[in-house]
Amino acid sequence: MGKTSVLIVGTGFGGVGTAIELKRAGFDEFTILESADEPGGVWRENTYPGAGCDIPSPLYSFSYEPNPDWPKRFSLQPDIHSYLKRVVRRYGLEPHIRFGTRVTSASFDEERGLWRVETAGGETFEATVFVPAVGQLSRPVQPDIPGQDTFEGPSFHSARWDHDVDLRGKKVAVIGTGASAIQFVPEVQRQAGELTVFQRTAPYIMAKRDTHYRRWQQRLFRHLPATQLLGRLRIFLLAEYATYAMTKHPFLAKVFELRTAQLRRRHIKDRALREKLTPDYPLGCKRILFTNDYLPALARHNVAVETRHISAITPSGVLTEDGVEHEADVIVYGTGFAATDFLGELKVEGLGGRALSDAWKGGARAYLGMTVPGFPNLFCVYGPNTNLGAGSIIYMIERQARYIRQAVEHLSRPEVSYMDVVPEVEQRYDEEVQRRLGRSVWTTCVSWYRQENGRVSTNWPGLVTEYDRRTKTLDLGDYRTAGPR
Repeated sequence: MGKTSVLIVGTGFGGVGTAIELKRAGFDEFTILESADEPGGVWRENTYPGAGCDIPSPLYSFSYEPNPDWPKRFSLQPDIHSYLKRVVRRYGLEPHIRFGTRVTSASFDEERGLWRVETAGGETFEATVFVPAVGQLSRPVQPDIPGQDTFEGPSFHSARWDHDVDLRGKKVAVIGTGASAIQFVPEVQRQAGELTVFQRTAPYIMAKRDTHYRRWQQRLFRHLPATQLLGRLRIFLLAEYATYAMTKHPFLAKVFELRTAQLRRRHIKDRALREKLTPDYPLGCKRILFTNDYLPALARHNVAVETRHISAITPSGVLTEDGVEHEADVIVYGTGFAATDFLGELKVEGLGGRALSDAWKGGARAYLGMTVPGFPNLFCVYGPNTNLGAGSIIYMIERQARYIRQAVEHLSRPEVSYMDVVPEVEQRYDEEVQRRLGRSVWTTCVSWYRQENGRVSTNWPGLVTEYDRRTKTLDLGDYRTAGPR
């Protein structure tokens, strides 16, 4: 049985960022449990063609670990994954990581003030602090469509891309038009003989102002880091403006809406197709997508966009509600992730054996997106209401890691066994967050930001600078502290 003071689950940006914060503060008593055989999180798992980030790399990276060698402004999956692995090596995290270790459950022992964590391999770990850093976009959603099991060709979710399937000259059906689909559809279009894209709702598309960095620019970033920092600041301010537009003054979003309309007119000459690709909801309600080649791909001769509802999957294709069967040799599901299903299948029990799943009935909630009453010494990373409509989640992760480090320092005192957020504190916080979200654009349509009951459990309602301020100092008055027994 392993013993450690802190157990972190996951080696994506959240888990790695938390570990680095602890190590930089001189705290070395932590272990990271990772189910895979290398670090990377979503940037390890998502290897579909064209996979990349829609946040510019100077901002989508740790502030204390800038990378002057990004090959382009919007980096692709292999470069982001390489960056994360390099950071793990640079900060000496490998000895702390247990690869091939999938966590299945965690329960809090009040008598001993410890979390008891069980793995699929039968191991048990005990820790003072438990930090699930499994993210919001790590569990693929497979739609419940009748007849899926009858399809005779290859089919797979984009997050589990089957690279052994040759798409050249094939009839390919893509179900879904979210953030992953707009990246892989152009790649599939170049290979497929025929491509049918099944769209439920049209996304808002913005141009991606991408560029390849030249060698002289990379040398400049390396020798004059302030030049890269200025680029990071510019992106940061643009993201804050976009957030302000979506949460405070939606009329400001009209500027972005007009630009998306111009982009459609530029690339889609066919009026009927352009009508299909025009969103019927306010900009920002669903995720805004950045791409330069998705719309041109849809205009190609071998592509059809189908907006009729899918009624079934047949052995040879996709059947729509009008009775038409669209033949397919391969089906790719670009149907997103269970963003509101926090912690996935991980079973967590707190004080009195209460299940976290019961505490989160009706929608996940946590004080500052990290901690839940009745679950002492548990701190989620990228938890409820910490996602962003614009900007880099890495910024939020760094603030959460800073807060967790302060909690770990407090819990290191011999007179402290555990700390549990006061229910009234969490209640006031949650009511404030939901009230503010109720005035945002995210409540105006159905999206992965919302629960079925309408609750927005993913997004942060303000600017990231506000989150920075509110998490800067751990306020012990927000917690009930227990001593050793």
